[in-house]
Amino acid sequence: MKQILFCVLLMSVINSYSQIDRVEPPNWWVGFEESNLQLLVYGENIGKATPVINYDGVTIEKVNQAKSPNYLFIDLNISENTEPGTFDLILEMPDGKKETYDYELKQRTRPAEDYIGFNNTDAVYLITPDRFANGDESNDIDESLNEKTIDREDDYARHGGDIRGIIDHLDYIDEMGFTALWSSPLLINDMKSGSYHGYAMTDFYRVDPRFGTLEEYKELADKAEKRGIKMIMDQVANHIGLEHWWMKDLPFSDWINYQEQFEKGEKILHSNHKRTANQDNYASEYDKKRLNDGWFVDTMPDLNQKNPFMAKYLIQNSIWWIETLKLGGIRQDTYPYPDKEFMSDWAGAIMNEYPNFNIVGEEWSYNPLLIRFWQDGVDNGYDSNLKTTMDFAMQGKIVEGLNEDEGWERGLHKLYEGLSNDFSYASPENIMIFPDNHDMSRIYTQLKEDIPNTKMALAYQLVLPRIPQIYYGTEILMDDTEKPGDHGLIRTEFPGGWSDSEVNAFTAVGLTEDQNGMQSFLKSILNYRKESEAIHNGKTIHFAPENGIYLISRILENEKIVLILNKNEEAYDLDLERFKELNLQNSEMQNLISKENIIWDQTLELPERGVYFYTTKFN
Repeated sequence: MKQILFCVLLMSVINSYSQIDRVEPPNWWVGFEESNLQLLVYGENIGKATPVINYDGVTIEKVNQAKSPNYLFIDLNISENTEPGTFDLILEMPDGKKETYDYELKQRTRPAEDYIGFNNTDAVYLITPDRFANGDESNDIDESLNEKTIDREDDYARHGGDIRGIIDHLDYIDEMGFTALWSSPLLINDMKSGSYHGYAMTDFYRVDPRFGTLEEYKELADKAEKRGIKMIMDQVANHIGLEHWWMKDLPFSDWINYQEQFEKGEKILHSNHKRTANQDNYASEYDKKRLNDGWFVDTMPDLNQKNPFMAKYLIQNSIWWIETLKLGGIRQDTYPYPDKEFMSDWAGAIMNEYPNFNIVGEEWSYNPLLIRFWQDGVDNGYDSNLKTTMDFAMQGKIVEGLNEDEGWERGLHKLYEGLSNDFSYASPENIMIFPDNHDMSRIYTQLKEDIPNTKMALAYQLVLPRIPQIYYGTEILMDDTEKPGDHGLIRTEFPGGWSDSEVNAFTAVGLTEDQNGMQSFLKSILNYRKESEAIHNGKTIHFAPENGIYLISRILENEKIVLILNKNEEAYDLDLERFKELNLQNSEMQNLISKENIIWDQTLELPERGVYFYTTKFN
């Protein structure tokens, strides 16, 4: 009887140790500036294991146990001369059993300085992948995931767009004149509903199978690069989805914010969204904590970046994706919400490894002072390491000004004065401007479905000293006028992306005259901008609006651009005398849109309200 009990106990002990479920990052590379690598190892009772590695150049510096017995964090040092290859990560269990994981150290495929990030010479195309094009109908539904349906009649359900759909239409993106591609997150969102948007990730290392595979993601990045299109990855350091695999077994007691309340089933405080607490000298500790620690919603647990293991995990994850996809940039969601010291460390770690890379942070503020706070090079006591942030302030001024009647400090004066705030920024040309995005009403709706005003907004943004971003469908006047601001409607299917589409915007079949006109208009400016040294590097001069007319120019010795925004309904003869400093007298210029040639002399006839785009560089 005693022998039977002993055998049962022995089998129980043996069975308490199981195989390794995860090692993250799943692989790494040799030759980084940072020689330290921290592995997260997960498996039943793996925390009791002793790791052993026998590989030249790789040493175990420290072994860290977590509160959960199922995690082990292993600090490695990878010396400068370590050769690429695969080694055995051996985990010796207390019962003598050994688990082995083949860990690969890869050779980096290009020098760090060759990772060239997006910049003001680029024009970025933003896509919501579920709504852009369905290139592979076989992956629409995955029965192993929580949300198992496609419902194209429901604006908040999955519609089936995927990575293959983007790959299939890279030619269109290229021919339109875009040089960078930002897709909303493509990582898995195994949520019970609303999983299509991608911002509630449930695994930081797994592509959502309904979008495709990691190999397809690599294929997209590779084929985009071959067309001169940089891939920008949308990342989220602030929060995860409630169904993330961590949530079933959190490693530490402070892995997420308000973790104690979550584990007790208590109500969790949401963020107060008072982003000014990051800069406010008088902000209370309560308000700061609510901003940084509060959850967005009950289904998005807020990550605690003050936990050093979490911080390391997020930094390594970003670097892993840069190397895996050969990225041309990162867009970081909800930038002011995580711990701001962590965000400095995160951006700094990336820029230290990739000095020519770029990151854009989302700071949704209409105050230029708050936008400037996050830009690297601003002397404000905070070293952000962040080159680029988003210009919601200028976007708002453009919409206000074009919608308003002209008057003292009204109308086009809003655009003029908005741009005059550029003295605030360390480098205005590294700020990202946009007419709209996936979280706000379509520009056509914001401008009351006024086509001349929409063209003025787009042309103006494309000549500013900025990095422009255009949301898919803007080129064909997509709108959300029926329910302004409704996210599901904003992210409408792109016509032509589904096999049953009656209209195809990729081929212009079935587009209205207005849609065709807008697509052609934007295509002309984008393709001109792609090669325009004046827009990339020229001096900016603008003149205060008068009589409903605003003129802005970009000037180089061999190329001069003049953009005129005209809000007059009747024909207007513009006196050119006050623009003499542009040194355009008697210059032959071409209207980029109409292809009409003019001589810049004494007056210029503006026959109707709208955009006049003149250049001395003829196509």
